[in-house]
Amino acid sequence: MRGADNIREVEALGIDLMGFIFWPKSSRFVAKRPTCLPTKCKRVGVFVDEDIKTIKRIADDYALDYIQLHGHESPEYCIQLKGMHLIKAFNIATTEDLKQTETYTGHVDYFLFDTKGKSVGGNGEKFDWTVLDSYAGDTPFLLSGGIAPDDAERLKAFHHPKCIGIDLNSRFEKAPGLKDVEELRRFLQNVTIK
Repeated sequence: MRGADNIREVEALGIDLMGFIFWPKSSRFVAKRPTCLPTKCKRVGVFVDEDIKTIKRIADDYALDYIQLHGHESPEYCIQLKGMHLIKAFNIATTEDLKQTETYTGHVDYFLFDTKGKSVGGNGEKFDWTVLDSYAGDTPFLLSGGIAPDDAERLKAFHHPKCIGIDLNSRFEKAPGLKDVEELRRFLQNVTIK
């Protein structure tokens, strides 16, 4: 999210979290501070293998509630951010990929399961959600990876005791960083995670 009007309109939909991408290689990179930031939903800063001091500076500047780590950050790296609420993203294709989460247990608040792709995120592609049937960890997770407007019924059928929400991004955009508010509204009215 980057534009003030878009931020206000999306927040008014009653979402829980709003993401701001601080990875310069992303087409959604927040190069300058928006003139408006959300006040009701939680602010999430997305970083990829960023310097710890930079993360802390941006977290203070934007009053971030969560730090989402979307690179190759190690458990030791996460420990250096102790005191901050962390979401660690993992790229998933097979049940074998879920094993990488084990050493992060206790060091982050949530996992985010995304699709393995060319980029570290925002690929707009889905992975086989049945792979998550094998996830038996204690850490709650967010489901990500190319979730689109036509996935409402599929999401209603998806149940996992540790799934606490969904990440909606590229498939709900008019352009990178610009959400289609009406598309989001229709989708959110049609789906709930149980």
